Amino acid sequence: MQAQAQGWKPHELPGFMGLAGPLWSRREGDDWAYGLQVQAQHLNPARMLHGGALLTLVDHALSTVAWQAAGRVPCLTLQLDSHFLASVAEGGFVEVRARITQRTRSLLFLQGLASVDGAPVLQAQAIMKAAPPRSAP
Repeated sequence: MQAQAQGWKPHELPGFMGLAGPLWSRREGDDWAYGLQVQAQHLNPARMLHGGALLTLVDHALSTVAWQAAGRVPCLTLQLDSHFLASVAEGGFVEVRARITQRTRSLLFLQGLASVDGAPVLQAQAIMKAAPPRSAP
């Protein structure tokens, strides 16, 4: 897959997410999709995408959607439930789409789906909490 030819843009992020990538994103109307081109550093000993790498991508996508919905306030993952549906080989491009299903004043409930070439590989539900502003030290 030629991600850039299909409108995907790479992102270099600081901290742990920078180590987990490179990550990709693509605008889809009012929504965003998030992606990962599976490379050798993402594989487990069985030479498939490591489950932790896939969960990292899904958590990032869910929390980014929550962050945007919360007015760009950082959101903390309180709960992340996932179901692995299929393995992903090196070279696969994982796409994640997430949506908010419910929200309260401080909690956001989300669903996410990771897929490769349209085939689901992981589904997830999450509860995120908008973080209170941090006071300066």
